[in-house]
Amino acid sequence: MLTHPTLDLLHSLGLHGMAKGFKDLDAQSEARSLEHAEWLALLLEHEKTLRQQKRFETRARAAKLRHAACVEDVDYRAIRGLDRTLFLKLAAGDWIRARHNLLVTGPCEPAS
Repeated sequence: MLTHPTLDLLHSLGLHGMAKGFKDLDAQSEARSLEHAEWLALLLEHEKTLRQQKRFETRARAAKLRHAACVEDVDYRAIRGLDRTLFLKLAAGDWIRARHNLLVTGPCEPAS
């Protein structure tokens, strides 16, 4: 199979995730044993993942957050009264998928 024309075609169609996935799969000897449908499914998954990542990065830039914070960086030793189990459960986002509401109350810390 001619890989360069295929990669060029994928890039010209704007399927950059599939092109990257194609290169990755082509480099793996185990991938040669996959059936066509499995190959296609993996390529589509690469494309979907890349698009989701780009969408997230665009939204993160538009949010103009002051700090690059993530759930893993939360310091539970600080005296804030955070319940670690509840915080991680809320961070998982199951309450969003279940269409439940969330109300956060409490005093705000003054900006320093």
